[in-house]
Amino acid sequence: MRIKVLGSEAACGTSSGNGSNFGSSTAVRLVNSGGTDRLVSVETSGASLIGTFTLKANSSEIVSKDASDEIFAANAEVLGVGVAISG
Repeated sequence: MRIKVLGSEAACGTSSGNGSNFGSSTAVRLVNSGGTDRLVSVETSGASLIGTFTLKANSSEIVSKDASDEIFAANAEVLGVGVAISG
């Protein structure tokens, strides 16, 4: 898998209504730069929770979402950037 970076990496917001849609990207690479597992939440642009997951310490994941959906995390150690994925 290859990724194309679509913006600048930034710390995730830390509360509902404070999330980012990462430039309306439908895929976001998240990295937990800290040594503690962190909760990540995905919500609609209207602040309705879609779901949550735990991002393990010092790990990364790519999250698929709708363009307007927003992501926030329990701590600003979680960084994100919009990406495009290719085979």
